[in-house]
Amino acid sequence: MTDSIRPEIFPEPLRELAVKVRSGQRLDEEDALLCLETPHLLHLGKLANAVRRHKHGQTAFFNVNRHINPTNICVYTYNCKFCSFAALPGEDHAWAMSHEDVYEHAATQGGNRVTEFHIVGGLHPDLSLDWYLEMMRGLKERFPDVHLKAFTAIEIGWFAKREGITIEEVLLRLKGAGLGSLPGGGAEIFHSEVREIICDGKLDADEWLEVHRIAHGLGIRSNCTMLYGHVEKAEHKVDHLMKLRELQDETGGFNAFIPLAYHPENNYMGLTYHTTGGEDLRHLATSRLVLDNVPHIKAYWIMLTPKLAQVALSFGADEMDGTVVEETIYHMAGAQTDQSLSRSELERVVREAGFVPVERDTLYNPLRSSSTATRS
Repeated sequence: MTDSIRPEIFPEPLRELAVKVRSGQRLDEEDALLCLETPHLLHLGKLANAVRRHKHGQTAFFNVNRHINPTNICVYTYNCKFCSFAALPGEDHAWAMSHEDVYEHAATQGGNRVTEFHIVGGLHPDLSLDWYLEMMRGLKERFPDVHLKAFTAIEIGWFAKREGITIEEVLLRLKGAGLGSLPGGGAEIFHSEVREIICDGKLDADEWLEVHRIAHGLGIRSNCTMLYGHVEKAEHKVDHLMKLRELQDETGGFNAFIPLAYHPENNYMGLTYHTTGGEDLRHLATSRLVLDNVPHIKAYWIMLTPKLAQVALSFGADEMDGTVVEETIYHMAGAQTDQSLSRSELERVVREAGFVPVERDTLYNPLRSSSTATRS
């Protein structure tokens, strides 16, 4: 599969892993644990880069997107201890947009000049599914060419619970109103030992996976994520990746995997440390090697910084997300990165990392390619 790999140059025990990767063998749980624990980070990155280049060559994807968060008011504000975004009604940092606010927000953030609106928010106790359906229809009427990637599995589950209907019925109604795909949020860490600590009470692993299983069966593609860098252990992350891989074997409906680092500011976890760049690169590389059936691995530049995202393109990632314009979830948790990058800035960042920037739509259809990479 990847003839560029020379196992003899890898230290033990990565040498056996290199043999597997070179021959295209699927990694098992022990291999995944080794990826997360080996001190040989650069060698791990070399393996992930070989797989990444085998799948995507010199291409590095991005899109022209805008984030819209209709509300941060959430019934799980105190359940999700890691979350810095959520608020209760009446708190100083709480907000809830009207439909017109949403449409104005979309228009001032680029309107039909973008290809995707990324829409997620809190679980507002007073906003019905019909409210969101009207919002979606209104966006489609005003911006017919923009793909609506909206609502995490947690939000889908909340709509079903609030309305007393099935997950499938929620998804069918949303699809009829213009839903194009689902984002991958809310997965956090699947293992119950961790979930009971960081997000007790919201959808469990089986329920999260079932939302995406049903969505894929309805022709709605989605992304998937993992939140790392808090109280989880390596074996919890291995379990998480394996569950995602199993569902992808079954449905083939995941577009991309995004490893998300926990940020400690303004939440109830009581932790003070940030992940290091090495940790971030390790999780990206491990993801590329383990999730052999997920087409794309995303280096989310808002989380990583553009500079580390450049490095990540050589550690297994093949895309950097998009222009974004206004990001609230990570910035409320203490992120110091810019809120947006222009198309030309993203192209420059990719080119200077040695790759060919390719603008894509939400479903990874190439829209345009920039000039060739500056180096191999």
